[in-house]
Amino acid sequence: MLVWVPYQEFADALAGIAGVRAEVVDPGDGEPPESAAEVEFYVLPAFPREAALAAMAAMPRLRVVQTLTAGVDRVLPRVPAGVTLCNARGAHDASTAEWVVAGTLAVIRELPFFLAEQAKGSWTPRFTGTLAGRTVLIVGYGSIGAAVERRLAGFGVEIVRVARRPRNGVHGAADLPALLPQADVVILLVPVTRETEGMVDAGFLGAMKNGATLVNAARGSLVSTGALCAELSAGRLRAVLDVTDPEPLPPGHPLWAAPNVLITPHVAATTGHSAAALAELVAAQVRRWARGEPLVNQIGGEY
Repeated sequence: MLVWVPYQEFADALAGIAGVRAEVVDPGDGEPPESAAEVEFYVLPAFPREAALAAMAAMPRLRVVQTLTAGVDRVLPRVPAGVTLCNARGAHDASTAEWVVAGTLAVIRELPFFLAEQAKGSWTPRFTGTLAGRTVLIVGYGSIGAAVERRLAGFGVEIVRVARRPRNGVHGAADLPALLPQADVVILLVPVTRETEGMVDAGFLGAMKNGATLVNAARGSLVSTGALCAELSAGRLRAVLDVTDPEPLPPGHPLWAAPNVLITPHVAATTGHSAAALAELVAAQVRRWARGEPLVNQIGGEY
């Protein structure tokens, strides 16, 4: 069985699996390598370019596509009929949850302000907010949301959970309009679907309380950038963003200059911990496939 992987570390992790041959391939422009005709298991790069997605059409023996992300919105429409798509649910939980907590604390405790003052050599004391005693609304309560909650356990916050459908201890999406005005921090962790794309619009943001913080560790297309810029510029909301729309955020975009926002370039899961977890996941998935065992993280429907 031929497996295409995007990184040498993954090929090393597959060494010794009986009946498996791994090639390190990240398709670029032009025709894919001839070995595409033999690929049965295809591991996409973390941020696949168009060529990497288009290469699936040149794989007549393709049976499994494995992403390195939890989100599959760009990949799903390109997967050929009859091919199983799996995501990387669980591999990024720790890293992304750490980023959420770090970014939230940084903005609420106004660390960007103090860093700017440090750069000027200015000793400028001021009062800041705290997480203690606040209400944190996790929108998209899956494995990453649960990891965020575990890391917030010692901060004295009230956690409110929201998922697509209600279950014990978790609100359904229909409850959001009533929950938003109560939250001091709103954390976005939902996948991009027809229901969620653009969900954080002017109405959503307008329902958030004055001084609340929006944290987006999901996808930029969930949020109306224009509406967010308006709220930030008015000084009514704060934001912590690892993802933006557009992405990459171009030089000169108004979001760069907006007040009360901390932006990182989609790096919440760019850590050695996530890389090791991904290599372990890929190796385990390939072993399962080679043995005829069920794969984990199979995607059904939109997500």
